[in-house]
Amino acid sequence: MRAYRLYQVDSFTKTKLEGNPAGVIANADGLTVTEMQGIARELNNSETAFILSPTDASHDVWVRFFTPKTEVPLCGHATIAAHYIRALEKHLSNARVLQKTGVGILPVDIVPDGDDLQIIMTQGQAAFGKVLDAPKVAALAEALGVTISDFRPDCPVQIVSAGHGKVMAGLRDLQLLHRLQPDMGRLIALSAEIGCNGYYTFTLHPDEAIRVHGRMFAPAIGIPEDPVTGNANGPLGAYAAHYSLLEPQSADMLRFTAMQGEAMGRPGSMEVRITLQNGEPSLVQIVGCATVAFATTLLLDER
Repeated sequence: MRAYRLYQVDSFTKTKLEGNPAGVIANADGLTVTEMQGIARELNNSETAFILSPTDASHDVWVRFFTPKTEVPLCGHATIAAHYIRALEKHLSNARVLQKTGVGILPVDIVPDGDDLQIIMTQGQAAFGKVLDAPKVAALAEALGVTISDFRPDCPVQIVSAGHGKVMAGLRDLQLLHRLQPDMGRLIALSAEIGCNGYYTFTLHPDEAIRVHGRMFAPAIGIPEDPVTGNANGPLGAYAAHYSLLEPQSADMLRFTAMQGEAMGRPGSMEVRITLQNGEPSLVQIVGCATVAFATTLLLDER
């Protein structure tokens, strides 16, 4: 039998059974793509991370990410989970790790947090895609069960990426955000039209400690709703900076706390850090904690 170290990690929380669960295979060398996809389907988390040996000297570790349906190039909460586990296993407490991902080689920093750890994930360069035209905004509103007037007028409905694109859709009202019951079939159909699988709906609270509340839907890749999404809140930070939606702390830094998962009973939060250059985002980072829900050994037959 082949033995693999399997963890279930709750990211963006220190409370077990909250935040965003991710599977982690800590010693994934030797698994085929079919096996990795099968494990992700079996665990049925929004993503499972597979930690692999580096392929060359340019990076320290290779991490691959799978939803229950497909491989994705990058995942925020599964990056937090994978590097939390790797740091525990390798007794890392203050280190920078270069990880190879589907969007290139990105740094991950392990930093002390009392007697625990925080993980700082640097995401890809912010990229601002197309603003959805009026018919597609109307289709999105219909899929979400809202009206066009429920969208914030200062928030263009736009595809934004820092490695894995999401549609940014700002809503006026927090209670409406919590009440959303999207038509997943309509979202899947719209994804095929616009070439983007994730929809990040959010509200802004500039004067509160938690400045962003959000929900993220990606049914086209097997994720009806993701509890707490690093690859949505990172691009949101870039988007907020680009459109001056949140006041930065200084000329070169915008920081805020984002909370997600409340409507699912799995609340979690992260700090979003956007380094600014001439008012525009130049570096996108998220900071998160994690906790191990359980650990076990996965046994697979020899091939």
